[in-house]
Amino acid sequence: MSQVLDAPPPTTAPTTPADVDLAALAARHGLSVSGARPTLPEYVRQLWDRRHFIAAFSTAKLTAQYSQAKLGQLWQVMNPLLNAAVYFLIFGVLLGTRNGVPDYVPFLVTGVFIWTFTQSSILAGTRAISGNLGLVRALHFPRAALPISFCLQQLQQLLFSMGALVVILLAFGVPVAASWLLALPVLVLQFTFNAGVSLIMARVGAKTPDIAQLMPFVLRTWMYTSGVMWSIDHLLAKHGDWPAWVGPVLQANPPAVYIDLMRFALIDSFHASQLPPHVWALATGWALLAGIGGFIYFWKAEETYGRG
Repeated sequence: MSQVLDAPPPTTAPTTPADVDLAALAARHGLSVSGARPTLPEYVRQLWDRRHFIAAFSTAKLTAQYSQAKLGQLWQVMNPLLNAAVYFLIFGVLLGTRNGVPDYVPFLVTGVFIWTFTQSSILAGTRAISGNLGLVRALHFPRAALPISFCLQQLQQLLFSMGALVVILLAFGVPVAASWLLALPVLVLQFTFNAGVSLIMARVGAKTPDIAQLMPFVLRTWMYTSGVMWSIDHLLAKHGDWPAWVGPVLQANPPAVYIDLMRFALIDSFHASQLPPHVWALATGWALLAGIGGFIYFWKAEETYGRG
């Protein structure tokens, strides 16, 4: 008797992971790449949704900044005032930069306060990511919230200082004027500029933390070219033999633009003739260039922060 052997049924080769389109599989089940950079409009929306966190975080940092000091929040005003006193002694008295500058003390204090706002915002922004890695790695949120909140913290501190500035203006005989209202748009433009530069430095500082050690020297040099302690207008008139390009460069320097605009708004002896041409367009241009450009530059590296 013969035995008939049936052929085995055909089988398909086993499916290996390499044969599966993982991207399609993930999309089919609603999965996305962890930490992927959102689109720019989505990123802006996420940031807006966390506006309350940004405000609360900046206020908490400001409150904690001097919590261990006996004088507490008074240091928010005393620090820039002490800096102004040192600059008055060195530059105003010893180097004679006050000569020919009406209302030199209000002139100097205004410059110191406005410059400190920019300087502190950039320094804080440089360490915004590298100094908060625990928060960045533990929670998911748009990282731009950190440098923006630090700039908001510095704005709040400036507003405290502006109260002292008003007292100084009145004490030195500067009258209250309608032009004081111009301080509001100046602060808005300067805040936008500061936030944009802080976002740029936050990305640079996240990749190269050592830049935080270099920034104080860069900012100190920048301060000396921004007319904080001396009048750019008087300096250019005194040194008429300088190359023609020096004057426009010094006058177009962004911190100098915001300092001079604030002096024009608050000090009646600071006249429009001391401002660079098209000063409001210049201030707005710097704010938009730094604000929009810095935001996009920071957003492009969103998925890299806190890694490595």
